[in-house]
Amino acid sequence: MAFLGSAFRRVVSAVRPPLSPLCRTYARSYSSEPTKEKSVPYEKTLKQDDGASTGPTKPLPRSADVVVIGGGSLGCQTIYHLAKMGLTNVVLLERDRLTAGTTWHTAGLLWQLRPSDVEVELLAHTRNVISKDLEEETGLHTGWIQNGGLFIASNKQRLDEYKRLMSLGKVYGIESHVLSPAETKDLYPLMNIDDLYGTLYVPKDGTMDPAGTCTTLTRAASARGAVVIENCPVTGIKVQTDDLGVKRVKAVKTPHGTIETPCVVNCAGVWAPKLGEMAGVKVPLIAMHHAYVVTQRIEGIQNMPNVRDHDASVYLRLQGDALSVGGYEHNPIFWEEVSDKFAFSLFDLDWDVFMQHIEGAINRVPVLEQIGIKSTVCGPESFTADHKPLMGEAPEVRGFFLGCGFNSAGMMLGGGCGRELAHWIIHGRPEKDMYGYDIRYMNRHKHVNYKYNELLGKEYTFDFPPHHDVVRDQCLSCRHSVAVFNMSYFGKFYLTGPDAKKAADWLFTADVNKKPGSTVYTCMLNKRGGVESDLTVSRLEPGAANLPLAPESIGDAYYLAIGGAVAEHNWNHIRTVLQDQGFHCQLTDHSEDMGMISIQGPKSREVLQEVLDTDLSNEAFPFSTHKVVNAAGRPVSADFIKSGEFTLERMGVTYKAKAHLKSPFDPENKRVKGIYT
Repeated sequence: MAFLGSAFRRVVSAVRPPLSPLCRTYARSYSSEPTKEKSVPYEKTLKQDDGASTGPTKPLPRSADVVVIGGGSLGCQTIYHLAKMGLTNVVLLERDRLTAGTTWHTAGLLWQLRPSDVEVELLAHTRNVISKDLEEETGLHTGWIQNGGLFIASNKQRLDEYKRLMSLGKVYGIESHVLSPAETKDLYPLMNIDDLYGTLYVPKDGTMDPAGTCTTLTRAASARGAVVIENCPVTGIKVQTDDLGVKRVKAVKTPHGTIETPCVVNCAGVWAPKLGEMAGVKVPLIAMHHAYVVTQRIEGIQNMPNVRDHDASVYLRLQGDALSVGGYEHNPIFWEEVSDKFAFSLFDLDWDVFMQHIEGAINRVPVLEQIGIKSTVCGPESFTADHKPLMGEAPEVRGFFLGCGFNSAGMMLGGGCGRELAHWIIHGRPEKDMYGYDIRYMNRHKHVNYKYNELLGKEYTFDFPPHHDVVRDQCLSCRHSVAVFNMSYFGKFYLTGPDAKKAADWLFTADVNKKPGSTVYTCMLNKRGGVESDLTVSRLEPGAANLPLAPESIGDAYYLAIGGAVAEHNWNHIRTVLQDQGFHCQLTDHSEDMGMISIQGPKSREVLQEVLDTDLSNEAFPFSTHKVVNAAGRPVSADFIKSGEFTLERMGVTYKAKAHLKSPFDPENKRVKGIYT
């Protein structure tokens, strides 16, 4: 028998412990111009795992309103909520058996408190579904265990965070208590409290059973008319381009037949990118090894709460009279070649990587040093660059929805996200503010290493940050004098075409059809009358282009300036509206081609007047208007920029400079997307 303590000591001495793994267990320009129709099928087959039966468990229907692909937590929650909302002509396809792939080996932890109010609401719904709703609907127990949850604070900043979580929880009726070290010891006698500042105890947190939950969800969905089919891999997604050039889902192909459908939901977990390829959709997630070990029996551990130590990046899950010990590594192992045969399989555990969690676990519960390891679990999990799930309709193909990339949180977020995804499919948008999860909200790519991130790390505090004085001086300068803001990260779109005015009237809450030269701050509506975002809309002079890179327009034309963080999301929203409403317009994106400088403060007009040969008085240039002039009153165009002479001054020395219309480094913006060739 191996012991956690001895295993840790052996790894420190560079000797891999001879532990066998756990046996395999079941457990940018859009135009609405007509185009020739074409289909884009993909015929690659997802092969079944050895041991899976050769045929589907039920006959395939000829058609369905929605086909959900993937029988894990998200897939089962989505079809359950679709059926519960009244959409019963729905099908779930699982290539092997329910929970295969990642769900079956998940730890199943549910923590009710997170920093986001939306996530608190999502978690609360999951808890209600698995602890109450399903049992009332089916008479079956999902395996829910309410043993409570305990967050560890080993520094003041972490304890301050937990106090804020406790306050947030009160708003949503979630009972929680900040405990002193002594109170923590009373609650959890086996815990080492020598290095604790305190803990956050949530009595109604608990543990979910993946098999029991998914089985009960599909039973409830089937009772409402949904069809759940196992042992049925998907081999292709049929996509067609309609007369307006819009790609739409048409059918799902399998070895056992084709299902005609206008809507596919990709809940395939680590296999989601392969499924996305079938429809020409990019799914930006990666597969990693995620592991935990199960201990032998621990005297006195029964009925203890689950433990999460964020600073040590370790969790301790109660498992009867034992513990599951796991965590998240700073040096994870990637699963580079995702196998189609992987269903209820596991990886060998890499102890050199995993042992960092053992050290943290032994420090928190010292008795673990003398406890044997009963088994190890190392399976695949999907992760995203910003640690947020991928949800919503893909921008590339209408009717192709994502519900994947849950970063090991698919069980606890599944109920809330399954409901929102179902609402999204039926009503065209989620009920809650799911902006942070929406696949359209940005390109979902992140820098790996950059200096600014190091500086930000010093700013993470609930008190005044180190650079507070600098920020204060900048604010006062803007208030009393003038400040220049580089806002080139903003989205910059042109909306033109015969129906541009109709589209503007539909999209924007304010009347943007003022005389040309006006600029209006407005909100943008979604299809259900809610607010999608805010932006400024400038009405342009019709005719030849008089702004940089502006397209020529015979009729109405508008320039949209949109916050950079929401530019991608807004681009896709506007494009979707143009498609759904049949507006004949052209939407052009010049976000990467144009800069944007904002000069603000009471002396801003004085600064501008020094460099621009035009009247900038309040009478000639009133609020909510724009002028087309950078020097001598000449139109600012690409030719104007190329013909100019430029200099830069650094520390008193003037240098000749060359103006570029695009960045000379990485002009196609590939590197930020991870393309280095």
